[in-house]
Amino acid sequence: MPGTGETKLNRSLKLIYVYAIATGAIFTFIGYWDSIFYEYCGSGTFLAFLLMTLLILPIAFVYCEMAPLFPEAGGELIYNTVGINKHFGFLSAWLIMAAWIAVPPAAVMAIVQWIFHITGLTQNFNIIEIVAAILLVGYFILSLQNVEIAGKLQLVMLGLAIVGCIVASIAFMCSGSWSFSNFSNFFYSQAKASLGINPWIIGLGFLITPFFGFETVPQMIEEGNFPITDSNKAIWGSVVTCGIIYGFFFLGIGGMPVQALIEEGGAATGGFLAITMMEQLGGGWRIGAVLFGIAAILCAIGTCLLGFWLSTVRLLYAMGRSNFLPESFAKLNKHKQPILPNVLLLIVSIVFLVLQNSGTFMNDFFNLMAFGCACAYAITMVAAIRIHSGHPDWKSGYRLKGGSFTRWLSLIIAVVIAFFCTLGQGIGSWISFAVYMGIGILLWLWMVLVKWKKTRVVINTPDGPTEY
Repeated sequence: MPGTGETKLNRSLKLIYVYAIATGAIFTFIGYWDSIFYEYCGSGTFLAFLLMTLLILPIAFVYCEMAPLFPEAGGELIYNTVGINKHFGFLSAWLIMAAWIAVPPAAVMAIVQWIFHITGLTQNFNIIEIVAAILLVGYFILSLQNVEIAGKLQLVMLGLAIVGCIVASIAFMCSGSWSFSNFSNFFYSQAKASLGINPWIIGLGFLITPFFGFETVPQMIEEGNFPITDSNKAIWGSVVTCGIIYGFFFLGIGGMPVQALIEEGGAATGGFLAITMMEQLGGGWRIGAVLFGIAAILCAIGTCLLGFWLSTVRLLYAMGRSNFLPESFAKLNKHKQPILPNVLLLIVSIVFLVLQNSGTFMNDFFNLMAFGCACAYAITMVAAIRIHSGHPDWKSGYRLKGGSFTRWLSLIIAVVIAFFCTLGQGIGSWISFAVYMGIGILLWLWMVLVKWKKTRVVINTPDGPTEY
């Protein structure tokens, strides 16, 4: 039965650690992808982030209701199996992993490229891949240790990342270069118009990418040593925290003369918009650029990588425990950490690392990870509606404000965001996504035709262990 014997995780995580893991997962690429976000929504990027915060919150609130109802690792896998069926449970888990597994190789490459950037070393991709692979092995080893170690490290890195971004924003605003005149081209966007929709609005839809991560809380909830209903604070708190800091940071950089850098293209900044701006200001700003890089790249991206690594491992673990994958995926080491999921994620990350630098597959796949995440959200909202309708006696201890209205609103928001994520995508992105989904279909067919004929999927519900 799930949650017993060698497959039982330790309840040792404080709420602040779970919050840090979720917030760190969201708080990503702010110092590396800031040029891309600015390309989406121009000097009005700060407003776009605040609007996206408001759009994501209803979805997060539904997760606040679902998480304590099913207080085990699994999240979407569990919610959608119970709310719809095991096929949608698998589909949603596979879709959410499309977003999560793309992060470690992309994140570690960002860290290594920044290191090469500040040291002035020639960016030889073979050397970069070797260094990046070594870093991935380091995260692999960390993930196999007591989870409290990762939680404490995550909290420290997150704190440094937040402070660094706030200080940089204030420094920009207090500099003589910051001016309201730089907001004149407020709705500038390099996103492509489609179906008559304004490019800035499409760019706003793309900003879901730096917001997914709050859904990692359900993956860690089983290890929390706090009242289960308090998990909602980590879910909505992570969204609000990141939304405010995103908005403040891009208010600071939006008032700087960065438009010319953006119009020159990615080569002008190498992806480091704020850092390039600081370097061009010269003087003490050059030291500031290094310090900001430590906070907004080394720490911020480091927290993102760790947050998604831990969550992916636990989702794979939950799939093994509930009979979506071989039972061996649920086996733990002496620190009560999943073994095989960690090994598999390391292998996949290194493969993606090679693909990222040997062709366009990884980059194309990365472009649609937000689409996969939004689709998983939409399926989960359907499951939440069905669970509430079919089991009104199940109480999670969290009162969802707006009730059914909020659930339906969240579904609409998730579908609309998923739609926006499809606009402007190249054929390469769809081919890469089709390859990923094709692998999922093969795995699903194996379960339907072989595994599920021998053993059933078992999920712990408020009514007890239930077969599906």
